Amino acid sequence: MVENNRIEYKRELTDGLEKEVVAFLNYKDGGVIYIGIDTTGTAYGIADIDATQLAIKDRLKNNIQPSIMGLFDIVHEQRDGTAIIRLTVAGGLEKPYYLKKYGMTEKGCFLRVGSASEPMPQDMIESLYGKRVRNTIGKMESPRLELRFEQLKIYYDTRGLKLNDAFMKNLELLTPDGKPNYAAYLLADENGASLQVAKYADTTRVILIENRDYGRCSLVKALKAVLDRVDVENTIYTKIGYPLREEREMIDSTAMREAVINAVVHNDYSYGATPKLEFFSDRVEITSMGGLPYGVDEEDFFRGFSVPRNKELMRVFRDLEIVEHLGSGVPRILEKYGRNAFEIRRSFLRVVFHYDKPFDETMAGTGAQSGAQSGAQSGAQSGAQSAAILSALSKSPLAAAELTEALALDTKTGAFKRAIKELLEKQFIEYTLPDKPNSRLQKYRLTDKGRDLLNKLNQGK
Repeated sequence: MVENNRIEYKRELTDGLEKEVVAFLNYKDGGVIYIGIDTTGTAYGIADIDATQLAIKDRLKNNIQPSIMGLFDIVHEQRDGTAIIRLTVAGGLEKPYYLKKYGMTEKGCFLRVGSASEPMPQDMIESLYGKRVRNTIGKMESPRLELRFEQLKIYYDTRGLKLNDAFMKNLELLTPDGKPNYAAYLLADENGASLQVAKYADTTRVILIENRDYGRCSLVKALKAVLDRVDVENTIYTKIGYPLREEREMIDSTAMREAVINAVVHNDYSYGATPKLEFFSDRVEITSMGGLPYGVDEEDFFRGFSVPRNKELMRVFRDLEIVEHLGSGVPRILEKYGRNAFEIRRSFLRVVFHYDKPFDETMAGTGAQSGAQSGAQSGAQSGAQSAAILSALSKSPLAAAELTEALALDTKTGAFKRAIKELLEKQFIEYTLPDKPNSRLQKYRLTDKGRDLLNKLNQGK
């Protein structure tokens, strides 16, 4: 890898970092800065990774305007056995970005040209400023001024983070004149926004089986409820064989999760529209309103260049580890389903996942099982999953992530979540921290009742 229009190498953290970041912010594709590597690509490493990461975050937060919180990632990596830092910068929507010290001038504004960061001409500065998108949820005033954030505080608490009295300012939930903005409204305990989930009887929108809103609460809580619903809808097909049992998801759970999260994070909320999920007999469609963000074309989008439409939401979702890294969602979907899964229009962006078929295709005419078949299979899967969970917990308590690893699962599937819920309700297992069900230190353990059940299951083999 060599330096180019999207890659910059720095052997060490220098005074010129903010200049390079501003240039990438003003470039439509953003870019990546590697710190600890020289211009020839040789890795020299960073002595104190933690201190350097904190210094970078502090400098970018305080020395660049408009605010770029939510527009960059700082990741610790290993290169040739040495520790380096990868700083990913997204192209911003509020161009021109500039060094706070010099303001919106040729000394403060830069643009990536080839492998260099060049001063931006004054006429370009004025042109970009004139086109700046002002109608963002960070600048829109909340319809309600009295907002509560108990739900958001709980989610931060479970990640070991605390929201102090200045959290609205720190999370950029205030308009320039100090009032709660629309991002604050969406994250508040009570609001008028919701995520819509609909289910149809066949491949058309004629026969509506179910129409439900998840929301009127913190957008984080609504998103988690929708993701749980998706897990329930996602049938896992099973083929029993000797010596191995094979499983296949109706919808790839990783791609589905990324599509739902992207729809929520990048939806254009400025005119009241919200994302929606629609389940048909042969496919699921996830639609977000607003099309591609300003300044992004289809090629940029498919190459994974991220321009967060709602940087305030992106900031919160990354704090809560709902979103991992900038631009990681689309490549994961492309890897499984390709470009044909995307329908991009001026007013909306839609992702369509056609259901995978069962191992025995005679069981389903369209790729989705009948209700009775699905229910029977779901019950069998849940029973087998419950027995596996009880066995895994027989030696010691385990956290959810430890359980999925013990069961050789890549993620918490719908069958896994249903089994956990049923075992808790029937008191075969219990929380180690019953007063804090969402704690990051939470684990599951067998009860005496669960141990008796496991013994009976083992005796019946």
